[in-house]
Amino acid sequence: MSHFSYQNGVLHAENTALDAIAAEFGTPTYVYSKAALLSNFSAYADACQGRDALVCYAMKANSNLAILDLLARQGAGFDIVSSGELLRVIAAGGDPGKVIFSGVGKSEEEMRLALSHDILCFNVESIPELHRLNQVAGAMGKQAPVSLRVNPNVDAKTHPYIATGLKANKFGVAFDDALDTYRTAAQLPHLRVVGIDCHIGSQLLDDAPLLEALDKLIDLIDMLAAEGITLHHLDIGGGIGIAYGEEGEDEPVAVQDYLGRLFKRIDAWRLARHNGAPIKVIFEPGRSIVGNIGVLLTRVEYIKPGEEKNFCVVDAAMNDLMRPALYQAWMDVQAVKQDNGAPLCYDVVGPICESGDWLARDRHLAVASGDLLAIMAAGAYGMTMASNYNTRGRPAEIIVDGEQCHLVRRRELPADLFALESTLK
Repeated sequence: MSHFSYQNGVLHAENTALDAIAAEFGTPTYVYSKAALLSNFSAYADACQGRDALVCYAMKANSNLAILDLLARQGAGFDIVSSGELLRVIAAGGDPGKVIFSGVGKSEEEMRLALSHDILCFNVESIPELHRLNQVAGAMGKQAPVSLRVNPNVDAKTHPYIATGLKANKFGVAFDDALDTYRTAAQLPHLRVVGIDCHIGSQLLDDAPLLEALDKLIDLIDMLAAEGITLHHLDIGGGIGIAYGEEGEDEPVAVQDYLGRLFKRIDAWRLARHNGAPIKVIFEPGRSIVGNIGVLLTRVEYIKPGEEKNFCVVDAAMNDLMRPALYQAWMDVQAVKQDNGAPLCYDVVGPICESGDWLARDRHLAVASGDLLAIMAAGAYGMTMASNYNTRGRPAEIIVDGEQCHLVRRRELPADLFALESTLK
């Protein structure tokens, strides 16, 4: 996380001290680096220079309007999975014509909204969805652009909760059924078949499974072409991971290296089988764009020694950052102020009434009550997965731009949480 570093013993986001942010905005607070965001997006955009390609940010990773706005200004498209996410794109100034709608359970209302805004494509995941979309589009006097999300049965070798490309997963159309499903789609009058999609999972550190999936998609595209079904885009999905700082952790493949290998295979295939005719390539990165742009800033409430464990009780909790409890994910924890004292081993836990409410286990920290900690690489699947469990307001969100801090989401207050509720009359 090159945009987070110690300066004079204090952890900074770019050129702004995190303790100054805590003093002004309180804790827990998500703090993001604008420079890191733009740098991560540029890794994809630069590798796609001169090609017919579109980077559709998977906004489920972090959907703050300010982040969407910054990416839209860079030319990003967006991968969405709900009508709410589409409305967020529009509110942030994004172009619906660069939106891809994924997800296994699209409702009729969501389809109508997406069609009314002329999105780029629906990633369809079942034959019943094809028929529903055809019916909705017909009633609106439209043709819906579709691609099929094909499940290639490739093992992404990641956590089972975020593996999405195996036969046992709920996502996509089985590879063996894809040809027949495309034939069905091509015959439906209110659908326009435009592409193919694949997403095999998240937090991939090696691109070999992605390239294996690409090879299977290429074979399928050629089979479709032989039947007169011509596809105009190839969406290889996302999934590239980030480093979380755990000892012995493998480094993720560099985006430029992965895209270089991917484009080399695509170019060779198009030259050999399609006389060099191009095909639009679409990517759906999420974590690799926002994961390492942010930290969760939290304050130590108590140091609680125990017979078997020492506990560092902080004001952030599993409702603020679900990844450790949900995935048993390892998150790096850094003291905001460096201390030369002797560290002790702690479990870093929150105040929620659950034994699963932990953020880090067995960490050596030199801390005291009132100190600040930063949970590193918390920019992805932090705030978007946050909840109000125990009637806790979700954190504030800050974007740092050099020495400037921008409050891009205020902290929720208790009254915000029950404003939509009412008692019986």
